[in-house]
Amino acid sequence: MKIAVVCANGRVGKLVVKEAIDRGLEVTAIARGENQTAAEQYVSKDLFDLTAKDVEAYDVVVDAFGAWAEEQLPLHSKSLMHLCDILSGTEKRLVVVGGAGSLYVNPEHTAVVSDGADFPAEYLPLAKAQGKALADLRERNDAAWTFISPAGDFQADGERTGAYILSGEELTLNEKGESIISYADYAIAMVDEIVSGNHIRERISVVRK
Repeated sequence: MKIAVVCANGRVGKLVVKEAIDRGLEVTAIARGENQTAAEQYVSKDLFDLTAKDVEAYDVVVDAFGAWAEEQLPLHSKSLMHLCDILSGTEKRLVVVGGAGSLYVNPEHTAVVSDGADFPAEYLPLAKAQGKALADLRERNDAAWTFISPAGDFQADGERTGAYILSGEELTLNEKGESIISYADYAIAMVDEIVSGNHIRERISVVRK
């Protein structure tokens, strides 16, 4: 299996690259600037400059794009739509690093995490932008995408436990009543999904066991 990780120099991207390599998968990292990943195969190119030809050799493309500055938040949707466009009509899969703010908090799926009164105001613009990106992605029946939301507390330097709960569209708590996962455990879950391909055109979520 050949995998391309786009925006691979980010913290999640680097962990996904390493996890996939450790499992013997053939990985190419794609990012701007110099290679900061464990991948021997590297392409220095901006996401928005990628073409269908650039990704034709891969079975799975991982979108690890992230933007936090307010003026860049619309790029969450724009980047996903660009990747869908260059993968459109193929069997190549697009696996997306998503956000937790769009997870539903009721069985009717009418309310999401970011609607809560206690949701941190500083993260609300990002959550809304990622939610819009997911909504746009749901319209793309021409691409084989999977959107993976982390738990609410997504810990960059958290422990790699190797155990997680795979869930669906609703915010899920573990036995301790926590919604938490480390970047490292998230990378494990993502590579599991890359290998299995079990959730085409679905949003799934993961939480530490």
